[in-house]
Amino acid sequence: MGHVEVDGLTYVLPDGRLLLHEVSFRVGEGVTAGLVGPNGAGKTTLLGLIAGDLTPATGRVARSGGLGVMRQFIGAVRDGRTVHDLLLSVAPERLRGASAALRAAEAALAACDDEPAQLAYAHALAEYGDAGGYAMEVVWDTCATEAMGLPYDAIRERPVVTLSGGEQKRLVLEALLRGPDEVLLLDEPDNYLDVPAKRRLEEALRATAKTVLLVSHDRQLLATAADRIVTVESRGAWVHGGGFATYAQARRDRVARLDERRRRWDEERAKLARLVQTLRQTAANNDALSSAYRAARTRLERFEQAGPPEQAPREQNVRMRLRGGRTGKRAVICEGLTITGLTRPFDTEIWYGERVAVLGANGSGKSHFLRLLTEASLEGTTTPATPALDGTVRSEEAAPYQRAVRYEGATRHQRAVGSEGAARPQHAVGSEGAARPQRGVRYEGVVRLGARVVPGHFAQTHLRPDLHGRTPADLITERHGLTLNEAMAALARYELAPAGRQRFETLSGGQQARLQILLLELQGATLLLLDEPTDNLDLAGADALQRGLEGFSGTVLAVTHDRWFATDFDRYLIFHPDGTVHESPQPSWD
Repeated sequence: MGHVEVDGLTYVLPDGRLLLHEVSFRVGEGVTAGLVGPNGAGKTTLLGLIAGDLTPATGRVARSGGLGVMRQFIGAVRDGRTVHDLLLSVAPERLRGASAALRAAEAALAACDDEPAQLAYAHALAEYGDAGGYAMEVVWDTCATEAMGLPYDAIRERPVVTLSGGEQKRLVLEALLRGPDEVLLLDEPDNYLDVPAKRRLEEALRATAKTVLLVSHDRQLLATAADRIVTVESRGAWVHGGGFATYAQARRDRVARLDERRRRWDEERAKLARLVQTLRQTAANNDALSSAYRAARTRLERFEQAGPPEQAPREQNVRMRLRGGRTGKRAVICEGLTITGLTRPFDTEIWYGERVAVLGANGSGKSHFLRLLTEASLEGTTTPATPALDGTVRSEEAAPYQRAVRYEGATRHQRAVGSEGAARPQHAVGSEGAARPQRGVRYEGVVRLGARVVPGHFAQTHLRPDLHGRTPADLITERHGLTLNEAMAALARYELAPAGRQRFETLSGGQQARLQILLLELQGATLLLLDEPTDNLDLAGADALQRGLEGFSGTVLAVTHDRWFATDFDRYLIFHPDGTVHESPQPSWD
């Protein structure tokens, strides 16, 4: 069994800003604790400090037992790693070292098959076995079967990029929950999981004997699985010993107590200040009161030096102004659409102003569907007189009734060549001035966007290379022609002004999500394609997004596994694991 104890932890950001100040709490053996707080408050940083990835300015972290860590963006792998590499990355440290030594010995043996190389290889094999490598491969086989429905040997060399975000999460969660580490740090473990997978995670967390500290904004998961709640806000942290069901009231009560203490402190200080002022005036004419004046002044100084009590946290006020605009009556038209390898043919029409939620299991094609609609704006116009390419998407305004020729496996380059043999551009410049990605979703059938439909895509994994290295303030001023003051005002509405000069990749997941939504607002999109928009948003941010969508004059398609968020949509497009797609007036999570 293991535990985690944080004592007086203080962390200063590289730019000199104080993020965490004297944070202290303990997660005892076998306890599952939820770590919550506003986006950017320092939850991920706190996990990094506990894991040893970061060094605190002051304070200490004590823990017992092996430590397993799931980081927030495991889906950010783009370096050619395999499933084996992914599983190894969450294995115990000794096993990671033994595996690296074994690979080096294999490479040396392949280069020179002499006796020293053979002996080194034999030693590396023995060390790998002693470190538990072969036993862990048996565990990984169970994990692969549970998460992917395939044995470990069948997927071990599969590139991680070929797995959906949910598949990656399930695989890592299975490995950590079944592995030997007694303490788990899980950063947004429910992100990208479909609802059945979330329910399985909830059951696993209830059943595990491990000590777990998890960051999550999913209220259902917290209510079901968390024994206690640790809140990070106002640079500090406090612990609610009950579950999430009583957390909201506990926080209100705490805020009320802090407000009352601060009010009493202010009253007492004002009282002492008045006494000092009175005695100073009277002592000027009466030497007998001089000692009383000095005593009162000393008392006030000591009172102020002790400082005021903790101030109640400021409530967030995120204000999104998603406007949209009028488009054709039909915003999206799909006829006999098949996303290659994922869906069977289906038809759908989405009308101007509708809110449609896209639901279904991980890997069923939901994100590909949104990407395909995003790519529809890159094709330009195609007239009825020009033969369409295999699988081409087109604008309804240019060719309102033309059926596309079915795509039969042409390469990306072939798809980019026009009917006259001229190569089309492999990317286009969007309204934000950034190069858009190459078209890559393979499909058959017809996809059309309605007249004046301008899609704006919220990317699920927040992988936006066009934003990396740039600050929010620079992105807004350079791409949207706003002055610096106007940019900072827009960022302030999204509670992003303090992060206005930070590089995009240094922002928290929730801050990146809010910035993406702000860019969609400024872009003037009339069709919002939102891929898991609430995954990294805190509760205040998710509420603000809901309010913003209510005032949006346009069409919304959102992939979501957020059971609360999904209730506000008009209808539902359900993607099933067998490839079928159907519409429903009610959400279905099975």
